[in-house]
Amino acid sequence: MAGGWTIFPFVAVGVMALSVVGAVVAWCMHQRSRMAVIASLAAILLLVGFVVHLWLLLERPPLRTMGETRLWYSLFLLVAGLFTYQRWHYRPILSFSTLLSSVFLIINVLRPEIHDQTLMPALQSMWFVPHVSVYMFSYGLLGCAALLAFYGLVRPKSRPDEALQSLLTGGLSLFTIGMLSGALWAKEAWGLYWSWDPKEAWAAATWGLYLVVIHGRGWSRRMRYVVVLLAFVALQMCWYGVNYLPSAQRSVHTYNQQ
Repeated sequence: MAGGWTIFPFVAVGVMALSVVGAVVAWCMHQRSRMAVIASLAAILLLVGFVVHLWLLLERPPLRTMGETRLWYSLFLLVAGLFTYQRWHYRPILSFSTLLSSVFLIINVLRPEIHDQTLMPALQSMWFVPHVSVYMFSYGLLGCAALLAFYGLVRPKSRPDEALQSLLTGGLSLFTIGMLSGALWAKEAWGLYWSWDPKEAWAAATWGLYLVVIHGRGWSRRMRYVVVLLAFVALQMCWYGVNYLPSAQRSVHTYNQQ
């Protein structure tokens, strides 16, 4: 297990270097650049290779610790960023997704203690892997949506509304599936589908905010972008921020505080 994470700093540097190359090329080229796509895809494949390596080494999907979920979040951010660039040709999106993905890669490098924590019995459920993987994919899409909203605020003429709506719809759909699978897991582990645990409460608040954004009518673009960013802040609280609240000490999700 230690061997996998021992090589991770080198993998992280490689992923960030390739992503930066793709982002810089995309930023400089007015037309869609094949080199930017190739560099970004190489970064994704390198990170996928490490995930597969870790999967084989652990003999389980690497989805159970906070460090492992950050790994997937970094991966899905890069995937969502490349998809958005390829589909709608928003040049800055590769820079933004690279930056945000790099933050989580660096956290994993600087905090090796988050990788191999002891797992409580509840995490052995068959529901946990689909629950976490779907959530991480939704977080990646919603993260890119937040980046587009920020871009729309600083560059009002860019109007990334079509891409933003698609990312929000896909992200919220996966988030909903994640909540439903989490409820089934909770029923199996604790006997209740929903207990208004602090993490569940923040998940409900986050889901509600994104639902309002998607179905809101008559809003100005600026207001819409601001609410998307507020929903993204709520998403960070739902994922890991809630673990630092006093109420988290009584949470059934305290296993996830590292």
